[in-house]
Amino acid sequence: MAELTPLQRSTLALIKRPAEPQVFSTELIAELRETMTEALAHFADRAGGRELFVTKHNLGAVHGCETNFMSPDDFAWSPASARGQVSHKAIQLMLTWRGEPTPIELVDSALARLADEEKSLGNYIAALTAADEADLRGQAADRVTKFMECFPPLDWRSRPVTESAVQFPMAGPILMRARVDLMIGRPEGDEARKLIIDFKSGRVSPRHREDLRFYALIETLRSEVPPRSLATLYLDSGQPHVEQVTEGVLRAALQRTLDGVNRMVQLQVEEHTPGVSPGPPCRWCSLLETCAAGTAYVRGDDWDGDE
Repeated sequence: MAELTPLQRSTLALIKRPAEPQVFSTELIAELRETMTEALAHFADRAGGRELFVTKHNLGAVHGCETNFMSPDDFAWSPASARGQVSHKAIQLMLTWRGEPTPIELVDSALARLADEEKSLGNYIAALTAADEADLRGQAADRVTKFMECFPPLDWRSRPVTESAVQFPMAGPILMRARVDLMIGRPEGDEARKLIIDFKSGRVSPRHREDLRFYALIETLRSEVPPRSLATLYLDSGQPHVEQVTEGVLRAALQRTLDGVNRMVQLQVEEHTPGVSPGPPCRWCSLLETCAAGTAYVRGDDWDGDE
């Protein structure tokens, strides 16, 4: 096996399982499941049977700015928006690839497989111009290269899986869903051993921590054994930000999720007037030109809330 790089050694030290076994009380798990089940039943009654899907994305959106959350979805694929999906697929292939593939080989194989899927991303990839395909290949290969440089080789005995989907509850009008970039380990009895990792490029954001806490909550509700740790791997810097899962982390994630679902029901079903919450995302918001609060924030002016 090749010698680890300094970045790989640093990452390994941060994500390594602690020597002291971590076990959560069965009473805590039962309380979390009971609280969530009762709350979802209450929200379902208020929603009148309307289906709601709760993900990290819409939770982050409704906790960010309600007006933006309720605006029409104008998402469109581009090389920048597709690079994450392509690089994740490439990393998934890398875990089971025989030999030592190059990042561009992995990316090309990922593109070919995604293009065959009857989804919006597959249709986008299949119709790429030569220039956009080259742009996407380059951006995705950059992310895969950075992952290989900063993450130690994975041993299959640690049960690594990518793009792992988790859901709670099994059925119902309100479902919470998560798709984890990388999950390592498995529980042993009641001992928490799983490590959940999210890949990010760009700068650190508090929302990334909240996304991982939501993953931890769903995994806990689903399997009744929490993960041991959460890590956001920032590919540009090559450094993971690691948080140990505790009772406080799970309770905070539960409260944030319930608050978010309550807001979704209020806005999408009960037709409450959405509020405006200016902040850094205003710079990329499609509503900026018509939003006095967002415009004032971007300019650095004071906003008196009289809009």
